[in-house]
Amino acid sequence: MTTASPTTSPTTIPTALDHYRLLGRSGLRVSPLALGTMTFGADWGWGADSAESRRVFDAYVDRGGNFIDTANFYTGGTSERLLGDFLQAKRESLVLATKYSLFMRAGDPNSGGNARKNMVRSVEASLERLRTDHIDLFYLHVWDDTTPVDEVMRAMDDLVSAGKIIYVGISDTPAWQVARMQTLADLRGWAPLIALQIEYSLIERSADRDLLPMAKALGLGVTPWSPLGGGVLTGKYRKDDSAAAAADGTRRQLVQQNGALTDRNFAIADVVGTIARELDRTPAQVALAWTLLEPGVTAPILGVRTLAQLEDNLGALEVVFSDDQRRRLDEVSAVSLGFPHDFMQWGPIRHNLTGGAKIRPR
Repeated sequence: MTTASPTTSPTTIPTALDHYRLLGRSGLRVSPLALGTMTFGADWGWGADSAESRRVFDAYVDRGGNFIDTANFYTGGTSERLLGDFLQAKRESLVLATKYSLFMRAGDPNSGGNARKNMVRSVEASLERLRTDHIDLFYLHVWDDTTPVDEVMRAMDDLVSAGKIIYVGISDTPAWQVARMQTLADLRGWAPLIALQIEYSLIERSADRDLLPMAKALGLGVTPWSPLGGGVLTGKYRKDDSAAAAADGTRRQLVQQNGALTDRNFAIADVVGTIARELDRTPAQVALAWTLLEPGVTAPILGVRTLAQLEDNLGALEVVFSDDQRRRLDEVSAVSLGFPHDFMQWGPIRHNLTGGAKIRPR
């Protein structure tokens, strides 16, 4: 069975937040680690209060970070409201990303989903909470499997034309649907998608099959969420946690419900921990540094709750792997690519495609 193989790209880890990368098929310059703000606000029971959120924000920006990620749904809108207060003096120097799709008003079926009505009203509400006149990067948050793709892409293009959003992106959507939307935008001259936000980490590499190759081919920069596997890769959880089923509303419960507390994932976390000790680094730094080496990844999203966590995560920019350490991380986390990928790489098929000729891929 063929598995995802280690990349041989010469990509190296950037050494500072102000060593910027271009986001997808655009000239937009963003930091190599984005600041996620789903933890800004204590409304969900496990986030940071206003004072700690401000410390995290200021520390990130003071270190040269410019890429801020939020969503209208995060902490019921509190995340956007806090950012609206924090970013006023530095608004023009920051790349501000937000999202729409998840419902904001119980009982109103049109306050969720991907339709034009929800998109337009969500943008207006986000602009008000963020206290700004434009959104730099606006994502569709989750594909609803009901809205026509031309409705989505035309509505996004209209908002770009109106100057309310500058760039558009997409999150948590099947690769074939993203490809369809990007092709439609190209054919009709609408604003293209420049960013793809997906779950991607050492414990979640299924994007290697289609999402990452699609993003590379169609010009979308990848901004992974949960690069620490919900905390599993930090060593925060142990095997006996998988048996704890208390409905306590904690992050642990969410990680458990997401199916992340498995023997496979704990085995990956063990290798991360071993390499962290070899490098005198933390497991979080090792896990983040690995995602930075994936050529298709532009900026993993940090989901920190405290200033101490932010400072630790930023240490990922200083990690240097040996070839052996990189290989061990790649091998323990590899996923089967499945059909048709395995079939296309099968020896007899490759021979019949090329007749034995030596052909260098692009």
